[in-house]
Amino acid sequence: MTNAADAAITITPEEFRQRAQQIEAEVAQVIVGQHELIRQVIVTLLAGGNALLEGVPGLAKTTLVRTLADVIDCKFSRIQFTPDLMPADIVGTTLISEDEHGHKMFRFEPGPIFANLVLADEINRATPKTQSALLEAMQERTVTVAKTIHQLPRPFFVLATQNPLEMEGTYPLPEAQLDRFFFKINVAFPSAAELVEIAQRTTSARQPAARHVADGSIIMQMQALARTVPIASHVLAYAARLITATHPESKDAPAITRQYVRYGASPRGMQTLILAGKILALLDGRYNVSFGDIRLAALPALRHRVVLNFEAQAEGVSADEVVKGVLEAVKEE
Repeated sequence: MTNAADAAITITPEEFRQRAQQIEAEVAQVIVGQHELIRQVIVTLLAGGNALLEGVPGLAKTTLVRTLADVIDCKFSRIQFTPDLMPADIVGTTLISEDEHGHKMFRFEPGPIFANLVLADEINRATPKTQSALLEAMQERTVTVAKTIHQLPRPFFVLATQNPLEMEGTYPLPEAQLDRFFFKINVAFPSAAELVEIAQRTTSARQPAARHVADGSIIMQMQALARTVPIASHVLAYAARLITATHPESKDAPAITRQYVRYGASPRGMQTLILAGKILALLDGRYNVSFGDIRLAALPALRHRVVLNFEAQAEGVSADEVVKGVLEAVKEE
C-alpha cells in the first residue's frame, strides 16, 4: 500500500480547491446546513486523520459519512459499538476452512474495519479493550491477527461518534486515546428553518442523492499535495506559542490556562494545527498558511487535547472557552 506522503502528485492547487468544493457541494445536497461540520470532516479526510463527532442522536452523522463515501466512491462500513462488542468483531478473525480437496487450512475473515470510511457509532459504549483495537488500527493503519499483519485499505478514515447526554454504562475515552483524533467536532442542533428543510427532504417521495466526484486515488493525491504547502517560520512559531500557552506550567500561559487547565495540548496538537492550516489555505485558494488558518483550526484541533481541572468542571468552564481565551491572549508576531 502507498502512503499519502509517498503518492505521485499530479493534482494542482487549483484542482485541489475545485475538487474539494465539488465534494463539499455534493455532501450538502444531502445534509441540510451543518456547513462547518462538513468542512471540518473534509479537512480531516484530506489530512489523512480521523474525527470524533460529539452530538445528540438524530443529527445525520451516519448519513454524513455514508454520503461522503458515495461522493468519493469509496467503501463504507458502520460499526455500532456496544458493551459486548469484542476486538475480533472489528478487526476480523482467523477461521478454519476446507479447500476443494478437503484439506483444512486457516483463513482470515476481515472485519468491518477493512473499509475506506468507517463509522464507529457511539464509541464510548464499548469496553476499553475494544476501543483500543480500533484506535490501534487508526494509528498504525494495520491490524495484527494471529501474528499476521494485515494492511488496511487506503485512503482510510474513521469517524467516531459519542453521545454527550447519556453517559450511563459508557467507557469514556482516555486522554491519550482522544489525542489520536485529528479533530473533535461538535455537531450543532439545526435551526428551525433547517428543520423545515430536513423534513421536506426526508419525508417526500424523492430522496436527495449525491454524485461521485472523486475516488480514492484522487483523495490520496490531495492528501499528498496538502503536505507540500509551505508555512512561514513566524506562522509556525505562532502555532507553537498557542500550544505552549495551553500548558499551565508555561511562563507564557495566560490566566485562564493557569486557573482551569491540568494538562495542555500534546505535540500532536501542533501537528494538527499545521496540517489543518495547510488544507484550509488550499481551500481558500492560497498556497501558504496564514495566522487565520491556524486560528480557524484551533478549536477542533485542541478542544479534546486540553485536560481541564476540577475547578473548571465545578464552575462549568468548557475546553472551548479555554482555547478561545488562549487565542485572545497569544498575539501574532
